[in-house]
Amino acid sequence: MVSKTTAEVTRVAAGDDGERYDGLEMTLHWLTAVLVVALFGLAETWDFAPRGSVLRHGMQDLHVSLGLSLIVVILARIAWRIGPGRRVRPATSGLVELASRIVHYALYGLLLIEVVLGVLFRWANHDPLSLFGLLTIPAAVDFSKDGRHLIGEAHNYVAITIVALAGLHAAAALFHHYWLRDNVLWRMLPGLRARQAERRRPEPETIERRAARP
Repeated sequence: MVSKTTAEVTRVAAGDDGERYDGLEMTLHWLTAVLVVALFGLAETWDFAPRGSVLRHGMQDLHVSLGLSLIVVILARIAWRIGPGRRVRPATSGLVELASRIVHYALYGLLLIEVVLGVLFRWANHDPLSLFGLLTIPAAVDFSKDGRHLIGEAHNYVAITIVALAGLHAAAALFHHYWLRDNVLWRMLPGLRARQAERRRPEPETIERRAARP
């Protein structure tokens, strides 16, 4: 049986506040997700390419370019949320709402920390930053061997933490979509079908009954 508390926690984790996000927020959200998956995938696969090969260097350069792009996307999301972005009402109150805010702020904070660590690790290896070959920033800081190792390890651990939190976030949304059959997932999906699903949103009492069924 899924308890009411469990349903509430997963609803908050998935970001269910009863409103649809605006178009720009949806775009930035999914762009962030795509960039995170692509960055993690590149980092996990370029070791299969021969060391010093053109393919390996190309994958690493693409990783750097996507990482710099992620910085722009994250800053745009933050600016939009504190600026003209659509205000959404809190999903709940008390400790659950506090936990929801902590999770969202943690993801933002970890993403910012990760891209900064990526920049420092690139410089620690005496490599410049390049944005798709259009902009090149030479290494601005010199690091010791121990410092380079520490930054690299931190970069890897933060990446794993981000993927784990994002996976839990996605799992919560899918739980609501396929088990509770509410509109948590639809709220972050653009298009006519999502708008129609929002209009067919069940009443809160119905969602609670579904959450409590065995």
